[in-house]
Amino acid sequence: MYLNNLNPSVKALTILGLVAALALLFDPVTPALFTLCTIAVTFLFGDFRRKYYLFYLIPFTIFAIGMLWTTIAFADAPKNPSETVGLIWWEVPREDVLVALSLSFRVLAFATMSLLFIFTTNMVEFLLSLMQQLRLPPKLAYGIMAGYRFLPMLTTEFRQIRAAHRVRGMGQESRWKRYRRFAVPLLAGAIRKAERTAVAMESKGFTGTRERTFYRNIRVRKKDWLFPAGMGAIFLLLILLSLRFDYFSWYQGQL
Repeated sequence: MYLNNLNPSVKALTILGLVAALALLFDPVTPALFTLCTIAVTFLFGDFRRKYYLFYLIPFTIFAIGMLWTTIAFADAPKNPSETVGLIWWEVPREDVLVALSLSFRVLAFATMSLLFIFTTNMVEFLLSLMQQLRLPPKLAYGIMAGYRFLPMLTTEFRQIRAAHRVRGMGQESRWKRYRRFAVPLLAGAIRKAERTAVAMESKGFTGTRERTFYRNIRVRKKDWLFPAGMGAIFLLLILLSLRFDYFSWYQGQL
């Protein structure tokens, strides 16, 4: 799929730019429509498990609803609001409702863009792209890559240690003491793996210099620029729609 084959650095910079632009807006319409467009782009041009995407989106949705409620409930309401909106059992100033909706939809917009990147990006290719396109130091990049690879191994080791302790009848104490007992063998195993990794990298001539060759070359192609151009066009179109219906607003210290 198109999103999965994009240059990761181009994708990341595009999303960071859109996040910065959305942070300057303070109307509810633009981030709400942009959220829907981002979800549509992710589902149409990305290859991933849809149910996992929806599962990860649920916590952000709950957080956005909570922000909507708290912003409305604890806002400093004006004494004589020019216009109010009826919400279930009380009247709320229209300005407070717009501020709450703007904050909630911005949270969802940031979340959907983050999920677009996470679900359509290979992390190894992302780190290689950071080294090759954005000149990230190889020492830092390969350290992050090694740590990223260690996480599944630590999970497997934790399960093995827990099973071994259960076989020996050592699982009767409190959870805090049990996990504290797991920490020593896990730490020892992590140190042992880190030493082996360091020795292996040194034996293969890794010095951490920037002037190095790569087995996998990540390049910026012409089709990679379609993503920032397309997302930027969608963003500008939504701003024009907000201006057309008189909803557009910059952030001017409304909180």
